[in-house]
Amino acid sequence: MPKKIHSDSRPFYITTTLPYVNADAHVGHAVEFVRADIIARYKKLTGYEVFFNTGTDEHGIKVFRKAVEAGREPQAYVDEYADRFKKILPILGIGPDIHFIRTTDKHHMAAAQEFWRRCEKKGDIYKKDYRVKYCVGCELEKTDSELVNDRCSIHPSATLELIEEENYFFKFSKYQKDLLRLYENNPKLVIPNSRLGEIKAFVARGLEDFSISRLASKMPWGVPVPGDESHVMYVWFDALVNYISTIGWPDNQHDFEKWWNESGGVVQYCGKDNLRQQSAMWQAMLMSADLNPSQTIVIDGFITSEGRKMSKSEGNVVDPAVVVGEYGTEAFRYFVARELHPFEDSDFTMDKFKNAYNSHLANGLGNLVSRVMKMASSNLAGPVSVSDVVLPENFVKAIDEYEIQNATNIIWEYIGAVDAKIQETQPFKLVKTNKEEAVVIIKSLVSELAVISEMLLPILPETSLKIKNLVETNTSPDTPIFPRRD
Repeated sequence: MPKKIHSDSRPFYITTTLPYVNADAHVGHAVEFVRADIIARYKKLTGYEVFFNTGTDEHGIKVFRKAVEAGREPQAYVDEYADRFKKILPILGIGPDIHFIRTTDKHHMAAAQEFWRRCEKKGDIYKKDYRVKYCVGCELEKTDSELVNDRCSIHPSATLELIEEENYFFKFSKYQKDLLRLYENNPKLVIPNSRLGEIKAFVARGLEDFSISRLASKMPWGVPVPGDESHVMYVWFDALVNYISTIGWPDNQHDFEKWWNESGGVVQYCGKDNLRQQSAMWQAMLMSADLNPSQTIVIDGFITSEGRKMSKSEGNVVDPAVVVGEYGTEAFRYFVARELHPFEDSDFTMDKFKNAYNSHLANGLGNLVSRVMKMASSNLAGPVSVSDVVLPENFVKAIDEYEIQNATNIIWEYIGAVDAKIQETQPFKLVKTNKEEAVVIIKSLVSELAVISEMLLPILPETSLKIKNLVETNTSPDTPIFPRRD
């Protein structure tokens, strides 16, 4: 076992965003799930007690329209898609103890209504007539300055809708100074720093109050507004509350206090198109409800294919389940961890995937494990004792900063160094002339393989355990851990 950095089992809470259930899970969802799982597993490895949350966002106009198009009742429609999202998690190697929340859960809906009441009691909710350009893809209002050729830059193929009705509004503008103060006092609130700069600039330009309801007569699929069932909650106001309802708020104050306050706050993974919602709107809502802010919001880039954003219309969408079916869960997790940038847009093509698999898993890690353990099983009297493995400091620093790619690169640097040591010392030859010296070298190689295995545990958990078992039993693999794919 590695050295535990926090022996007192301090709580740690991490969550993904909740994907809309208007389509199947795509590779972008899978990447976010895997990254959050890597951090959750690393925290467990270093002694934390972890609450890991994901789930599905099931209200809003996009979901309602998809259900109508399919000729389904909205609840039956979201039930089916929520089940599909649940099923993708084990395919991606996501830990079995993950908590899965749905925004149609009765507890969540009640929590969203209580959250509304608290903001209303604070004087932060009011009603007024509303006329705005609206992107259904983002489920967000759009100002003219945000548009390109009168289209949303994120969903350029979708026509903007003009909404004109009476809605409830949240006093977002009231919290401008408080948000700017939050960003200054918490420089790690948003990662990477470039995204923190973006949201600071957005807030500094001035905030407009945003609509938090829709007329139920036009869009009935949502959480009823407390005291006024002629309105349903705007999907973002409802969905963001999942981060606290999933840990028991408002009824279970013991669990809420543990995971929200004692932990130092939630770590949220989200895409760059969620920057405003997660790091400004949600933080202002928490202020209104007199709750502590998030601890860290980690912003992912988009996943592209040959430089183009993935979309069904482009025909370049990658199904993560298909990739895993061909190459395995661990290969997918490796590609996410090492071949994709943790914060910026990254390209995902099957040619790149195959090349990375053969070069770095089959020829790299897999070949190294076979070479070292073949020498060990043939020349050592028994297993090498590796009970005091300590994670390298540079690895710990990288993953503590959510630099998953850098952390994984460090592992492959170790792999390269062990390979180089084999070539330099050639124990497979030395054993014929000086077995005693060769045995010393082979033991050191096994010890270094154990360090590699420990670092791999959060990233490639199955592979890590396979290597650990080989080391503990002093055996070589019967078949390659990662067979080459031609």
